[in-house]
Amino acid sequence: MTGPHPGLDVEATRAMFPALHRREHGHPVAYLDGPGGTQVPQPVIDAVSGVLEHGVSNLGGGFGASHDAEEALAQGREAMADLFACDAGEISFGQNMTSITFAVSRAISRSWQPGDAIVVTSLDHDANFTPWVRAAHDAGADIRIAEFDPATGVLEPDAVGELLDERVRLVATCVASNAIGTVVDVAAVTRMAHEAGALVYLDAVHAGPHRLLDVRSIDCDFLVASSYKFFGPHTGILYGKLDLLADLDFYKVRPAPSDPPDKLETGTQSFESIAGVTAAVDYLAGLGEGDNRRDRLEAGYRHIGAHEEGLGTRFIEGVSGLGRVTVHGVPAMGDGRVATFAISVDGMTADVVASRLAAQGIYIWSGHYYALNAVERLGALESGGLARIGYVHYNTVAEVDRALEALAAL
Repeated sequence: MTGPHPGLDVEATRAMFPALHRREHGHPVAYLDGPGGTQVPQPVIDAVSGVLEHGVSNLGGGFGASHDAEEALAQGREAMADLFACDAGEISFGQNMTSITFAVSRAISRSWQPGDAIVVTSLDHDANFTPWVRAAHDAGADIRIAEFDPATGVLEPDAVGELLDERVRLVATCVASNAIGTVVDVAAVTRMAHEAGALVYLDAVHAGPHRLLDVRSIDCDFLVASSYKFFGPHTGILYGKLDLLADLDFYKVRPAPSDPPDKLETGTQSFESIAGVTAAVDYLAGLGEGDNRRDRLEAGYRHIGAHEEGLGTRFIEGVSGLGRVTVHGVPAMGDGRVATFAISVDGMTADVVASRLAAQGIYIWSGHYYALNAVERLGALESGGLARIGYVHYNTVAEVDRALEALAAL
């Protein structure tokens, strides 16, 4: 079986996460629920609490605490610009990815007409599905769904391409599935969508902890993420091409700025959370080496990828020897998947599987995880969904083995 990757000091990394010391039912907790939200390292905790301890005021005041808020916001934009490989002026913050996507869908769809169409995918989280479906219904636009192959877990770019024509105004898809771990070739999807004259909106929430993104290389028009999935606080982040953001008319109060990126940020932002976002990006950069933050992020994500591939391969190999356990989706680690696994156990509901493992201090998820279409396409929605086990870089080989032993005991 595959072991840990030497490029990542896992024990030193784990020491930075206070939550990983938790115990339950007499067992050390194994957080294998990362796809639902990751734990937070101490530097992020310190950044959030530091803002609150030092004092912070709203934007636009002629005094120190207001200047601190402005600096926290500027640093957050710069950090996310390094993470996404874009300009700081193309980064906006919001309450969460879902709220941002509803706001963007409402602004974009104002130009849609009856007879227009959008393409969404069955692989995605509902937060990148329902906002666009609702907007299309309101505009009288048609909805086309690109389906993934339930046997392989793959969403082929051609499944999107065959739905494209001059009527399609937008394509929305995920970068990686929060249900079965599939990674989508979003650069190919974007290229085909642009050739058809459509905009592209990418959900990178689940990709965030596993893959470093480059929006310039992908050439997507919008990309949205949530920092609580990449070791930060609950804050949504939007990248948008500056000219597109400038043209869109977002609902806002009259005194609010009219130019991007501020015009998307309704109300007062959580400056303490944005400081935590900056700290989360710096934490990820601290896992690598290089002359600047982007270089360090690239090296850090290489270490993350290698370690997670080892964990995922060990899990897949171990499950293959368990006759009653089925892993759904792409059957091997590599470019086509991250270490997120939807599983089913013959004769046992997903809730029972999760509760049995929880009794041993192993946290996993069960149900549909808001990926309603994906779980339905796998034929598991009506029976209660699937159990989901996910590994991130702070997980260990020992935790993989604990999960395999617990599944074997079922």
